[in-house]
Amino acid sequence: MTIKRDSIINVNHLDVGYSFSKKKNKTIHADISLSSFKGELTVLIGKNGVGKSTLLRTICNLQKALKGNIEIFNKDLKKYSNNNLAKKISFVSTESINVGYMKVFDFVALGRFPYTNWLGKLTNKDVAYVKEAIKLVKMEAFSQKYINEISDGERQRVMIARTLAQDTDIIILDEPTAFLDMPNKYEIVHLLNHLTKTKNKTIIFSSHDIDIAMSECDKMWLMFDNDITEGAPEDLILNNTFSEIFKDTNLNFNVKTGEFKTIKNTNNYIGLIGEGDNFFWTQKALERLGFIVDYDNRCNKKIIIETNNHHTKWILCNNEHEFEFDSIYELSQNIVS
Repeated sequence: MTIKRDSIINVNHLDVGYSFSKKKNKTIHADISLSSFKGELTVLIGKNGVGKSTLLRTICNLQKALKGNIEIFNKDLKKYSNNNLAKKISFVSTESINVGYMKVFDFVALGRFPYTNWLGKLTNKDVAYVKEAIKLVKMEAFSQKYINEISDGERQRVMIARTLAQDTDIIILDEPTAFLDMPNKYEIVHLLNHLTKTKNKTIIFSSHDIDIAMSECDKMWLMFDNDITEGAPEDLILNNTFSEIFKDTNLNFNVKTGEFKTIKNTNNYIGLIGEGDNFFWTQKALERLGFIVDYDNRCNKKIIIETNNHHTKWILCNNEHEFEFDSIYELSQNIVS
């Protein structure tokens, strides 16, 4: 059974790239057809140079399409005036902002530009939108701080707040997690997910953080050199499209565990006896060190994990010899592959 939904964005047989003259174009990617729906979080995945930023900028009309067309709310993108389009789509670039001496509130207020007069004067309604946007990204305590006084993660929240103040149905972000530490990467993507579900926004962002995106996104756009496909992350994994990302690399994606691993040519088998978290993370360490865990424990070399009175020890049994260690680190420094 298929429930019909009206797509917010329709990309039809689009060629993206650069136009140098009427007769000279450089096509980065050709024949792109995609869609995005209301309340949907979509991640654009692809290697560097494949055309992710070019595609996003073209959807926002910051770059002209070489061929094909884009429909926003079933209306051709080219038929929107700049002001009307700014009320439909907001964009966050991957480039860092250089407005250090502007306060957070004032920067977020820039998002109201499609609605203010030529003087840029804010009405009470505009101020309410700005305050609500800052609240949604949990930056109320930083409202009167200068941009150069806040961290990278906080600055990214402010960038998102500006798009919320702009009050568009569509938000497009180019690598919003690129320069963030791991906790902030997760928080930003989770925030985007939250906004799609609570505010019914259509959000599209590009990223190289595949594992984070897989845990939060409704849809993936997978961009290859000569092709692009879309679907739920789980569908793309099950039909083996996802694994094509790692073709001709030394990485492997394990469909059963959802993990990425470096392909290692090894025939070093080792037994492992234990349970719980200690077993799981010892197995991880052994695989990192180049071992293949033999769950039948038929090897001459094996590790036994024992826990007594909240103390854990790792016993390495190698033929008739036994060695005890108090941590995985000690074990890893003494085990011979």
